[in-house]
Amino acid sequence: MTDRPVLALHHARKSFGPVRALSDATLELYAGEAHALLGENGAGKSTLVKILAGVHRADGGDLYIDGQPRSFHSPSEARDAGIAVIYQEPTLFPDLSVAENVLMGRQPLRGGRIDHRAMHAAVHAILHDLGVPLDPARTVRGLSIADQQIVEIAKALSFQARVLIMDEPTAALTGQETERLFRVVRALRARGAAVLFITHRLEEAFRECQRITLMRDGRYVNSGPVHEYSVDRVVRGMVGRDISELYPKLPVTPGPVALEVRGLTRRGVFYDISFQVRRGEIVGLAGLVGAGRSEVARAIFGIDPRDAGEVRVQGRAVPAADTRAAMRAGIGLVPEDRRQQGLVMDLSIERNATLAVLGQLTRAGLMDRAREYGTANDWTSRLRLKAHRLSDAVSTLSGGNQQKVVLAKWLATGPSVLIVDEPTRGVDVGAKAEVHRTLAELAAQGLAVVMISSDLPEVLGMADRVLVMREGKIVGELGRDSATEEAVMYLATGQHSGSAVGGAA
Repeated sequence: MTDRPVLALHHARKSFGPVRALSDATLELYAGEAHALLGENGAGKSTLVKILAGVHRADGGDLYIDGQPRSFHSPSEARDAGIAVIYQEPTLFPDLSVAENVLMGRQPLRGGRIDHRAMHAAVHAILHDLGVPLDPARTVRGLSIADQQIVEIAKALSFQARVLIMDEPTAALTGQETERLFRVVRALRARGAAVLFITHRLEEAFRECQRITLMRDGRYVNSGPVHEYSVDRVVRGMVGRDISELYPKLPVTPGPVALEVRGLTRRGVFYDISFQVRRGEIVGLAGLVGAGRSEVARAIFGIDPRDAGEVRVQGRAVPAADTRAAMRAGIGLVPEDRRQQGLVMDLSIERNATLAVLGQLTRAGLMDRAREYGTANDWTSRLRLKAHRLSDAVSTLSGGNQQKVVLAKWLATGPSVLIVDEPTRGVDVGAKAEVHRTLAELAAQGLAVVMISSDLPEVLGMADRVLVMREGKIVGELGRDSATEEAVMYLATGQHSGSAVGGAA
C-alpha cells in the first residue's frame, strides 16, 4: 500500500431540498486494499457512492484522485477517471453476449465490421485473469446474478478501472457464489485495484477487507485497519448502542403446543420432519444452504406438496398443498425473498400491509378504504415503521422497513403460528435489532415462531430451541443453554459434538 490514497473524499455534503443526506462524509481508498463502508440504511452510503460515481454532485467537500482535485459532472467522467460501480442488481443487455456487454460501444473493428474473434479474445483474457471460466460468446440471458456481476466487473476492468465499488454484492448469492466473488476480489486487489465493499454482513467485512469506515446519520464516524475493530465497536459506531441490544430475547414460559409437524416428507427434498412449537416459543431452524429448511416451511404453509406426514395447528390437521387452509388455520409465512415473494413493489405500503386480509375489509363487494387504512396504520405503527405516507409505494422504503410491512401483512391475519424465513437478510444492523425486538414481543404475547436463518448469531441470540437440518433431515436439537456456533456446525456438517442432543422435539 502506498502512503497516498488512490481516492480521497473529504468532508462531503449533499442535500436534497430540506433533507440532508450527507453532512460530513470522509473516505480514503488505497490501491490493493478492500475497504468496507458500513452504516445503517439512511447513513448516507448510497449518496456517497453516487457522488463518487458522478451521478450526484456534492454541495461541498473535496474529492482527490491520486492527490489531484477532481469534480465529476457525469458518470462518464467518473468512469474515465477509473471509478466503476458494481450494483447489487446488474444492468446488462440480456439478448447480447457476455463479450458484447463488456465491450459495448468499443468493439474492435476489422474492415468496418465488428471483429468477433478479437472481441471474444479480449474478453476471454479479462475473465481468465479473474479466474472465471465464463464463455464470452454466451448470451447474458439466463446467467445467474453471480455471473452477471462478473460480467460487470469485466466491463469495469475493460475501462481500466482502478476503483471498484461493490454495493451489497453478496445479498443474492449462494455460499459458493459468494466464495467465488471473494476470489475475484482478491484477484482485483492483486492487480492493484482499490475495492470499496458495502455490506450489511459484518462477518464478510472482517474476513475480506483490510480497512473499515463507519458512517452514521450522514456523517463520518471513524476509520481504521480491520484488526483495530471488534463487532461490538462496529455496531456501536453504526447505531450508537451495544451489540447486546441486537438480540432482545424476552424470557417466556412456553404454553400449549401450537404447531405440530409429524413425519413430513417430500421425496428428494426432505424426509420424516417432526417437531413441535409451543405458544411463546421461538424455535430456530438452522443448517447449511440446501439442507431443506425453506422447503419445509413452504410445505407447512401449503405452497409445495408433501408426500407424507401431517401438520397440526392447535390440534387440528391442516390439509396439504392448500395455502388458504393454512391461513385459516392460523399460519403466517414471511418468505425468504421479500421483494419477489412477500411484497408487490409497485403497490402502496397500505395495500401491501392488508393484502392477506382484503376479504375482511370489503363491504358489499367494495373496499372499505377507511378500514384498510386503519388496519395498515395500526400494524405499521405497532412495528414502528418509518415512512412518509402509507400511500407511498412500498418500493420507496428501506429493506428493514419493507420487512416490517411483510410482518404487518401477516400479523393482520391474527396468526397463532408465524414462520419467518431469513427475517433480517439484507437489512442493516439497526433494523435487524427492531425486527428481533418485534419477534421477541410477539412470542411473549403467546405467538409460536419458527425462525429460519443462515445467520448463526441470530439463531443463537433469539431461539429458545434450535433444530439443525442436514440433507433434508433434522439431525439434532439444541437447547438455548447448550446451543453454540460450534455445536450447530458439528450437526450441520455431519461431525460429532458432545453438546448436541440427537433427535427432534
